[in-house]
Amino acid sequence: MNTLAPEVSAWYQDVVSGSLFEVVAIDEASDTIEIQMLDGAVGEYDSVTWRQLYLAPAEAPEDWRSPYELTVEDSLDSDSVHIPENLSGALSEIEPDLMDFGDDFHIY
Repeated sequence: MNTLAPEVSAWYQDVVSGSLFEVVAIDEASDTIEIQMLDGAVGEYDSVTWRQLYLAPAEAPEDWRSPYELTVEDSLDSDSVHIPENLSGALSEIEPDLMDFGDDFHIY
């Protein structure tokens, strides 16, 4: 019987089958644990089934990104934001036209 509590982002190994998976979500409303296998397949266990599994904590495998086709370069700059020096570019160099709406209004 399994005494390990599921944790999001933690990796586990099913001792019987040898398969590795990561817990990706825990839905308390439906009492389910959502998992993603090393090959990218997703699944879920209810809490009763989770306790019946023979699990061991596992380290994330070195090649866990391979099913998602992610490379090392993808992970280096994934959350950075590029802000150009001149936000408006060529638009800032355009001269506005004079719009004549009569004697009282002039918009530049």
